[in-house]
Amino acid sequence: MNIPLMPQATAVWLVENTSLSFQQVGDFCGLHVLEVQGIADEEVATGIKGKNPIASGELTIENIKECEKNNKKPLILDKSNITSTSKKKKSPRYTPLSRRQDRPNAISWVLKFHPEMSDGQISKLIGTTKFTINQIRDRTHWNISNVSPKDPVMLGLCKQNDLSEAISKARRSSRWKEMQDKTEINKDSNDSGIKYGLVKKEDHIENNQSDLENENINSLFNDIANTKEKQTD
Repeated sequence: MNIPLMPQATAVWLVENTSLSFQQVGDFCGLHVLEVQGIADEEVATGIKGKNPIASGELTIENIKECEKNNKKPLILDKSNITSTSKKKKSPRYTPLSRRQDRPNAISWVLKFHPEMSDGQISKLIGTTKFTINQIRDRTHWNISNVSPKDPVMLGLCKQNDLSEAISKARRSSRWKEMQDKTEINKDSNDSGIKYGLVKKEDHIENNQSDLENENINSLFNDIANTKEKQTD
């Protein structure tokens, strides 16, 4: 059954401002006839201010006038102008007081193991602020010396399903693709001229230095040998 968003307040207004029958008002507002009569007698809903259904777009003046002339005709609710209030507005994630001290550890864990997640996602997942996230990232948090990465699921700050969904969403974002591209570019520049996966850069430098040293020693021995040959001659 479709009824106005504020049934009693609408009934109060209709009783006070129209000559509609109690039955018509009751049927429209989803109230019993005796309840509507109680509103008229000021025994019910005495502290409720009347709500104009015409101003809210729930009724038309023409429909009211037609029903006033014919008490058997029902009032018709205009559904097109009603905004549904059935959906609950999401409130920020509530974290119990006993677990709030664990949030810096959880933030540290996410930043370390899942850098693809944005600050907004971390804030929503753990129930923290972007300011705190930046403090942990920059290591300027007042208790940073005691902060250690810990899984937020194990700490009870979020569910595994929520974490997995957030990671999956982050890895579909353009931000994650940009991070991967930057990683590949840095990797290519660091490995230039070195066999990939076989020789480290440090090993390559050490090998070059040892080759130079060997060449210097060989040239030194050659000089000594040449000097001896000249002396014998």
